Amino acid sequence: MTSQTTVDKASREPREAAAPGPAKGLRGHPWLTLFSVAIGVMMVALDGTIVAIANPAIQQDLNASLADVQWITNGYMLALAVSLITAGKLGDRFGHRQTFLIGVVGFAAASGAIGLSHSAALVITFRVLQGLFGALLMPAALGLLRATFPAEKLNMAIGIWGMVIGASTAGGPILGGVLVEHVSWQSVFFINVPVGVIALLLGLVILKDHRAENAPRSFDIGGIVLLSQAMFCLIWALIKGSEWGWGDYKTLGFLGAAVALFVVFAFSQKNVREPLIPLSMFRSVPLSAGVVLMVLMAFAFMGGLFFVTFYLQNVHGLSPVDSGLHLLPLTGMMIVASPIAGAMITKFGPRVPLVGGMVCTATAMFGMSQLEIGTGTLTMSIWFGLLGLGLAPVMVGATEVIVGNAPLELSGVAGGLQQSAMQVGGSLGTAVLGAVMASQVDSKLADNWTAAQLPPLAPDQLDQASSAVEVGIPPVGGDVPAEIAGKIAGVAHDTFVSGMSTAFMVAGGVAVLAAVVATFTKRGENAEAGAGAGHI
Repeated sequence: MTSQTTVDKASREPREAAAPGPAKGLRGHPWLTLFSVAIGVMMVALDGTIVAIANPAIQQDLNASLADVQWITNGYMLALAVSLITAGKLGDRFGHRQTFLIGVVGFAAASGAIGLSHSAALVITFRVLQGLFGALLMPAALGLLRATFPAEKLNMAIGIWGMVIGASTAGGPILGGVLVEHVSWQSVFFINVPVGVIALLLGLVILKDHRAENAPRSFDIGGIVLLSQAMFCLIWALIKGSEWGWGDYKTLGFLGAAVALFVVFAFSQKNVREPLIPLSMFRSVPLSAGVVLMVLMAFAFMGGLFFVTFYLQNVHGLSPVDSGLHLLPLTGMMIVASPIAGAMITKFGPRVPLVGGMVCTATAMFGMSQLEIGTGTLTMSIWFGLLGLGLAPVMVGATEVIVGNAPLELSGVAGGLQQSAMQVGGSLGTAVLGAVMASQVDSKLADNWTAAQLPPLAPDQLDQASSAVEVGIPPVGGDVPAEIAGKIAGVAHDTFVSGMSTAFMVAGGVAVLAAVVATFTKRGENAEAGAGAGHI
């Protein structure tokens, strides 16, 4: 019997179990389960963006270096990205309920510990722990939804789940700005403690353990080590590439090591009784297309959003709170469109909504490439709103395509794949579009500086100026006359906006490619193996 036949047979076994009936009481109720996991997921999604607002205050209060502040973000991102698939496997092995609750407790405890920390080293340590426990939460939440909801309701549930993630991610800067401005940077982390307690209490009362009869009973330790090392090398290269230089031997070395480790990992999976990721999963064209689609979507979205925040704050001079408010059209459209997208995907299948969503996303990216220094709020809101409208069906549909096309006993691994694809895509988008911006600034700043008849810069001064302009900050010293400072600001903003325009054009091209990939998706073949199948 081939491995594919084995996987196909396994995927049918839960389907032959007792048909799911309506949930009685609180325990295992589908919609209450969604509400319960959404509280926990909201914590992790908020933390992805809320902490960026607190970093300057942390740096000042703890006398942290720039490298320390970078590690506050990078440590969390690395721990999350490296652990997601392994965490999904843990859920498949021990049950998603237990994994989710451990993740909630650990994430909330690590958050509280950060708020009590008095050194940058402790903050970084507990941020890494946050990432590890957050990795337990995310795939387990998807596994619980997959096992609890009947097939005809799953897309709506994933739509609301995606809405919570989108709203929390986009709302992080607003909430973070309010808390840092009016309370303290510690409050950004302390807020997770009561939220975690609520999520834990709800989970203990509501969540029900569901496991496939043929759930994995062992661990591929070698595979876990190889995959973790490969993910670390890849994400680390993407994080440090702009600092080291993309042609630097360190960047190329980490990228080469990542490729080699991924190849060794793939070969190792063929010789293990219970592999970490059965490669036969990827014989499903829709599942593979869904993974690629998530990478491309996150590339365009996260990479593009990275520059939007600099544009709003450093070019338009808005505060973090005001910047977040300007992004409300994006957040609001995702909140409104995600459940609608879920209903459309349930009725028509994922292909048309996914293609349409990526077309809308590409259109928004090309529209945002036309933003100028003086672009008004109304024009920005139109493009931000269109971006939210395009992202909603992709967040919902690609998730369902990945998780729904995987066997039930691998739903945790599939959820880990989905989240890992987002992490890799976001890191890749930020790195590549950052390189595009740096290239544009390097090629245009000197000419724009000369054209404005500003005093010439020495090579080292030009390098320092370029670093500031890449994030939209005018390189103006404290003793520069107002007239000269105004000219420098004009040159800096013109150069930044030009680079941002090119970056958005690239993001738009990636979104078009994603629309093509979306044509290979289809409804999950194993989605009906969910709700109540093989539960304990």
